[in-house]
Amino acid sequence: MTAAVTRSEHDLLGDRDVPADAYWGVHTLRATENFPITGMPISAYPHLIEALAAVKEAAARANEELGLLEAGKAAAIVAACREIRSGKLHEQFVVDALQ
Repeated sequence: MTAAVTRSEHDLLGDRDVPADAYWGVHTLRATENFPITGMPISAYPHLIEALAAVKEAAARANEELGLLEAGKAAAIVAACREIRSGKLHEQFVVDALQ
């Protein structure tokens, strides 16, 4: 049996190993462990994930227009949001739906 590949992350509570291929980090890991309210991850609701990505994309564009977010960061956020809205990365949304 091979060990899972992880990366070490740190927060105020200490160090934790997070799956190396996860787009999320230690705070999300702790949320999944400490708040399993319904036992159903938000990824079970793809339309909600797509709506959240649409709002995030709009916020990035607005903040760029206001000069509060540099163009490169805004472009990266917009690209990620479009990937999510196309159905990619939904499995990365692992926190409980009610959390």
